[in-house]
Amino acid sequence: MFFSSTLRSAVSNAARQVRSLHQTSARAGAGGIFVHRDTPANNPETPFEFTPEHMKRVDAIINNYPEGHKAAATIPVLDLAQRQHGWLPISAMNKVAEILGIAQMRVYEVATFYTMFLREPVGKYHVQICTTTPCMLCDSDSILEAIQNKLGIKVGETTADKLFTLTEVECLGACVNAPMVQINDNYYEDLKPSDIEQIIDELKADRVPPPGPRSGRFSCEPAGGLTSLTEPPPGPGFGVRPDL
Repeated sequence: MFFSSTLRSAVSNAARQVRSLHQTSARAGAGGIFVHRDTPANNPETPFEFTPEHMKRVDAIINNYPEGHKAAATIPVLDLAQRQHGWLPISAMNKVAEILGIAQMRVYEVATFYTMFLREPVGKYHVQICTTTPCMLCDSDSILEAIQNKLGIKVGETTADKLFTLTEVECLGACVNAPMVQINDNYYEDLKPSDIEQIIDELKADRVPPPGPRSGRFSCEPAGGLTSLTEPPPGPGFGVRPDL
């Protein structure tokens, strides 16, 4: 009986820790449903044209691939379209298909597969917080709570001034610097709640804080200092020639 009660309690506690699917990047911040539905802001008539400068970049991207293989440029050209527009309306996807000479559906397949393509409008600063296991164990919940309290929004929402969108995402590959967030292209790591509040204040003032660890680490070296490789390595030929 004791074991059964303990097991039920453990399962119940674990269940409370499981994030709901509606909070994942696939649903909240990176495209919602995986099919397109026309809206006033996102339909085939939504204005989109690459700027002349970006068209030069499109041509340069296409030239990286062999003749007859323009389709290979789909991802980088979509990324360029998103960077220009801020998100990826279906009209931008159609333009990419036209430029690359491929079926529109081929572009839709890519844009709906990768959650980094944002098929709904987002704020000027897209705050993506990782809550996968390493970050969760380093108390990413407190960082998420601090962001929500500071901005007054929940996961998947955008502030009224269109400055910030908050998205909960899976691993961003900076586990050794957990907990961390990605804001646009920048990683902010080794965070405490006070750190993320300061970062948000800086962004509100239109200042971009330096990315990287907030703990004083330069990169991802051990938090407690080096435990090996503490001396300069021997030069070439060490142990092979006595004169080296």
